[in-house]
Amino acid sequence: VQEVARAAAAAAEGSGLRWAVAGRSRERLEAALGRAAEALTQPQLTTDVGIIICDVSDPESLAEMCKQTTLVLDCVGPYRFYGEAVVKACVENGSHFIDISGEPQFLEGMQFKYDSQAAEKGVYIIGSSGFDSIPADLGVLFTRNSLKGTLTAVESFLTFTSGPEGTCIHDGTWQSAIHGIADEGSLRKLRKKVGYKPLPVVGSKLKKRGPLFYSDELKQYSIPFLGSDASVVRRTQRYLHESLSESPVQYAAYLAVGGLASVIQLMFAGLLFFLLTKFTFGRNLMIKYPSFFSFGYFTKEGPTQKQMEGSSFSMTFFGEGYSEGQSPEQGKPNVKICTQVTGPDAGYVATPIAMVQAGLTLLKETSLLPKSGGVYTPGAAFSKTTLIERLNKNGIEFAIISKPEA
Repeated sequence: VQEVARAAAAAAEGSGLRWAVAGRSRERLEAALGRAAEALTQPQLTTDVGIIICDVSDPESLAEMCKQTTLVLDCVGPYRFYGEAVVKACVENGSHFIDISGEPQFLEGMQFKYDSQAAEKGVYIIGSSGFDSIPADLGVLFTRNSLKGTLTAVESFLTFTSGPEGTCIHDGTWQSAIHGIADEGSLRKLRKKVGYKPLPVVGSKLKKRGPLFYSDELKQYSIPFLGSDASVVRRTQRYLHESLSESPVQYAAYLAVGGLASVIQLMFAGLLFFLLTKFTFGRNLMIKYPSFFSFGYFTKEGPTQKQMEGSSFSMTFFGEGYSEGQSPEQGKPNVKICTQVTGPDAGYVATPIAMVQAGLTLLKETSLLPKSGGVYTPGAAFSKTTLIERLNKNGIEFAIISKPEA
């Protein structure tokens, strides 16, 4: 709410940017507006911003909401439980939709189920438009666009930094992870049903790293990142290749975890997590006591203001490819590039910034989106827009760390 209010206030007068908040509880919506009004010193928010009462269990209320707006920003997860009803209402009633889901099964399922309907209606359904997975998806595109030649492969390494107060994440993300791991078989079935064809490998094949390895690039231990980034980037690259005939980029995502002490703690926590997700009683225990089972990293309360202020993230991209005039079919890659996306607290500052800027881009640059509606990833939807420039101006920065060298 606060980020939408800030962006609306920054918009030029006469832009026609009007917005409202929607949800089940009028009291909670009023409280959210009150907090935003106090934080931004905009007391008018409590009286000028509309309130729409709706519930995902009440399709008529969702339809009424969608009929009143051009775009819905959906922040309510886990999306596997609460997302589809909103997507369906948006498609049926002609309202665009953006979410911040990091759940591959939901994201890919919505594309499989609603892409054709959304295209017919001219409605854009754009998922994973928060920290999951705008930095990764647009980071790959930024890296590609910054290389003079053909980018063929990229590895990203995610690093989180916290201040003296430490950091934590709201347990909604924890619940999404629990249900996602427990039901990963359904995702495999969905992909088999869709029948994705393998993307062509351009240049040398990107080598897979192990489940735990020491990164010479970051000088710390790293593991494969289990979020939605790899899934989202692959879908973007598939769209760009199949629809726009662009050369696909291979991609792998990793998470930097630190030194040996962090590795030992992570191995213990990971073993416990994967063991408990296999059983209903284990999943229920972890959902009921998120702080205990995540060693304080996920809580029902979420981070404090000081924790958010002291937290940040960086995602570093190491890319390789072929210089201009060099064919990827001949020889090994002869050029490398390093780029980076950095930003404030991933969950509570960077995510709202990314989502709101994605929404503004959709509204302001519709002519630069894919020609017809449909269900898209951020990279597929916004590859031709100025979203990266908008993010740079609002605290999520894309930068070249080292220039390409042959």
